[in-house]
Amino acid sequence: MLDLCEIAQICGDMPRIWSPDARGMAPQCHGAAGQVHPAGGRGGSIRPRNVEDMITAEGLGKRYGDKVAVDDVSFTVRPGSVTGFLGPNGAGKSTTMRMIVGLDRPSSGRVSVNGKEYRQLGAPLTEVGVLLDAKAVHTGRSARNHLRAMAATHGIQASRVDEVIDITGIGSVARKRAGGFSLGMGQRLGIAAALLGDPHTLILDEPVNGLDPEGVRWVRQFVRHAASEGRTILLSSHLMSEMAQTADHVIVLGRGKVLADAALPDLVRAWTTERVHVRSPRAAELASAVSGRDVEVVTSSPDTLDISGLPASRIGDLAFEQGIPIHELTPTSGSLEDAYLALTGESVEYRTRAVPQAGAQLEEAHA
Repeated sequence: MLDLCEIAQICGDMPRIWSPDARGMAPQCHGAAGQVHPAGGRGGSIRPRNVEDMITAEGLGKRYGDKVAVDDVSFTVRPGSVTGFLGPNGAGKSTTMRMIVGLDRPSSGRVSVNGKEYRQLGAPLTEVGVLLDAKAVHTGRSARNHLRAMAATHGIQASRVDEVIDITGIGSVARKRAGGFSLGMGQRLGIAAALLGDPHTLILDEPVNGLDPEGVRWVRQFVRHAASEGRTILLSSHLMSEMAQTADHVIVLGRGKVLADAALPDLVRAWTTERVHVRSPRAAELASAVSGRDVEVVTSSPDTLDISGLPASRIGDLAFEQGIPIHELTPTSGSLEDAYLALTGESVEYRTRAVPQAGAQLEEAHA
C-alpha cells in the first residue's frame, strides 16, 4: 500500500500526515524528515522462479498516424537466460519495450508479463525492473532519496535501498543530487532503481551506455548471474561484442518486424560463413589444389588466402599431398556483428557512406 507519510518525509515537500495501513488503521507518522518507516518489503530475498515468469508479445503493433513503428511482433522471453533485443535505430525496440511496461498502448495485439498486462500487476516494482531512460529522475533529489521515494510506493524496506546502492557502486554519491551525475553514474542509479523490488523480470535498454570498462563488465556478470537464478532478462544494446558475451538468445527487429528469434550460436551460424585463413609461400598453387564447386578462395595478398567451404583439416591434408608448405592455418568463425549486419542490411533506416580501408588509402597515396 502507498505510504504517503514516508513519501512526504523523503521528498521534503509535504507536512507530516496520517496514512491508513493495510488493516484500515491510521497510525501516526513519527520521525524526522527523511526517515523511512518501512511497511514491509522483501529485503533482497530471491523468490522461487517458474516458467510463467516470462514476457509474451502476441501480434503486437503500434502506429503513429501513418507511420508503423511495430508491425505484428510476436515473441517470448523466457526465464533462466539472457535475451538480447537488437535492431537498427528506428527498428521499434524502444517502442516495444515501452508497450511491455504500459508507457505506450498497443494499436493491435497484446503483451504480458507473467501472464498479465503490466497495468494489472499489483506491485510492479517487485515484478518487473525497468531501465528505459536513466535521466527520468528528479534532478534536485539525491540518489538515495530518489530510491527511497520509489521504495515507499511499494512498501519496500529501507535496507533494500542501501543494498541496491551498494550493489551498483553509487555509495560515494548517494547523497548528492542526481542532476549533477555523469552519464555513467546516472546509468548506475537507473539500474539501482530497476533492482529495487528484487524483481523476477528485468528489462534494460542500453544499460552499459556511458559506463567505464569495469561497469560494463559488472553489468555483464550481473545479468548472467540473475539469469542463472531463473530470472527473465530482456537486454537491449548496440554493442555487438558485449552482447555476444552476454546473451543466450537473440531477438532482432528491423523496420518494426521480427527478423530473427533464435539462440545466439544458431543465429551466427545461419548468417555468417566460416573461413580458414591460410598463409603459404605457394598460395597460388594451394588455391588451385583446393578449388571446387562449393569452395570460395579470396586472395588478400600474394601469400595469403581466405578459404570457405572446406575445413582446416582438409586444407592441411591437400597441402601435404601436394608438398605445399603452410605457415599459418587458422579457422575463423563469423561474429554476432557479422550476422547482425547481414541480417539487418535491408532494414537500416540511416545509411552512412563507406569509409575506404586504411590499406587502400595508403596504396592511393603511393600511386
